Amino acid sequence: MNKDLTEYDFPSDLKSMDEDQMELLSYAIRDFLIDKVSKTGGHLASNLGIVELTIALHRVFESPRDKIIWDVGHQSYVHKILTGRAKGFDHLRQMDGLSGFPKAKESEHDVFDTGHSSTSVSAAAGMAAARDLKGEDHEVIAVIGDGSLTGGMAYEALNNAGASKAKMIVVLNDNGMSISRNIGGVSQHLSKLRTSRGYLKAKKAIKRTVQNIPLIGDELSMDLGHIKDRVKYALLSGGVIFEELGFTYLGPVDGHNIRETIEVLELAKQAAGPVFVHVMTKKGKGYRTAEKDPNKFHGIGPFDPETGKVLADSGMTYSQVFGLTLLDLAEHDDRICAVTAAMCDATGLGPFSKRYPRRFFDVGIAEAHGVTFAAGLAKSGMRPVVAIYSSFLQRAYDQIMEDVCLQQLPVIFAIDRAGVVGADGETHHGIFDLSYLSAMPNMTVLAPADGRQLAAMLGYAMTLDGPAAIRYPRGGCSFDPDGKPFDGKNIRLALGKDLDIWAVGKMTGTGQQVRELLARRGIDAGLVDVTTVKPMDLAPLADAPKKIITLEDGVLTGGFGERLAAAAKDFDVTSFGWPDQFIEHGSCGELYKKYDLDADSITERICESF
Repeated sequence: MNKDLTEYDFPSDLKSMDEDQMELLSYAIRDFLIDKVSKTGGHLASNLGIVELTIALHRVFESPRDKIIWDVGHQSYVHKILTGRAKGFDHLRQMDGLSGFPKAKESEHDVFDTGHSSTSVSAAAGMAAARDLKGEDHEVIAVIGDGSLTGGMAYEALNNAGASKAKMIVVLNDNGMSISRNIGGVSQHLSKLRTSRGYLKAKKAIKRTVQNIPLIGDELSMDLGHIKDRVKYALLSGGVIFEELGFTYLGPVDGHNIRETIEVLELAKQAAGPVFVHVMTKKGKGYRTAEKDPNKFHGIGPFDPETGKVLADSGMTYSQVFGLTLLDLAEHDDRICAVTAAMCDATGLGPFSKRYPRRFFDVGIAEAHGVTFAAGLAKSGMRPVVAIYSSFLQRAYDQIMEDVCLQQLPVIFAIDRAGVVGADGETHHGIFDLSYLSAMPNMTVLAPADGRQLAAMLGYAMTLDGPAAIRYPRGGCSFDPDGKPFDGKNIRLALGKDLDIWAVGKMTGTGQQVRELLARRGIDAGLVDVTTVKPMDLAPLADAPKKIITLEDGVLTGGFGERLAAAAKDFDVTSFGWPDQFIEHGSCGELYKKYDLDADSITERICESF
């Protein structure tokens, strides 16, 4: 290879490469990923692990004619390189730059937008059905990880797809265990045998012949079926479940062996009906630091590629404050349990899981199950705390409503990454929680402005007889030593004669900046720290001027501002928040500026009304 990755005409150039050239390409891609992601941040370990598999997929299939759907999508960087987007990696996950996830508006090769897990098989099944209804002829391939198979939706889709008998291919990228070459060799042999036309014809011929034997044919044919099942259960091991769901199971195959992976994918193309291809890979492959600590490099900020050390340190984060506070509370109350959905360390629950392993439950990527599981704990006298990212908690909307709120169970939701989160974009911004949680009866909704308030809210929520949600942003948090303590009510921080600023949670800092900027313009503004979003505390209205400005890091539709305006009918309420649309990726600062939610823009808009 004597070209830079940006100089290739992918995916067409890949079709003419021999095995040695593809092997060299895999090394070049890994070097490229480490270099680029070390500068921009992103999902590194998962992409390093899927290099050869992605090369094989694009060698065997014809994208975009053949539809490749990436579950979650954070492992699609190699796919983007092999579909001609290497030049965009200098601006990966940056404003107006390349997305870290598949986006149809970015490329015709991104056939389905993804960002949450366990969805690819469902989407692929739908696309396969549409293809057959329209009389088209192309392959549909869902690439799903072993982590995503912990989500129940994946099994619902596998059950439906297997029963449909429609031709589609599910590729399992399994990086959860080591590869056994002996088992792999046997499985490859069985795969070739079972998918060969000669084998399929022979099987049908034998069955017809046996059935034609007078008197005993049908019974003997049934016995042969039982024998086949016994052999299958003995030799296919983990593939049995997929066979029983209606799939032809191929594998496991070494996903870092390009030749073997291409061979098994070619076999999958030849097979009739739904096919399940089991590929074994190693997360972080080719970068020793990521191989040793794949969790750290799953999603990482800019780092030193030589040492693997993250370049920026945000100090104490909201997640850490939550985790340490819960640890302290659990020491004094053995009813307290922690529940998370495959996000132990990221949500700050690492210390809790080590100190109280029997009271810690990681349910996998199964948020809906996790919420109802917590409801069962609460119904039985425990005090469960469910720690899930805001965006992912949306997947459990019905369970929060029906299984927790309806029964008024004391489940606490620690909602991490609330508000915009920056570079991960539309699928990861947590801007809808204030609206949908506030609409649920019996739910208390709290929003801390700093770390001290978060700690106090967690203790306060433990005293309630019903559900409570505490939503807090991503990253570092401040600790205001002069701040008024949280006591379950909104906090008036300052009086003003011209207008009042009611700021929710982290927006209190922005509200303080706006108040200072307005003072320079001769406008005297008061400030209320809205810690309690629901039930709505209207006590600060007693000494508020008639004009009120609300600030929230959530969508305006159904948000705090709308609810305050409906409750405070004698006041002129103007609300600042996110519009009724999905917000693209970019740094938080850039997004606040673009949507007029930074202090300067808010000040200008307020001054225009005076």
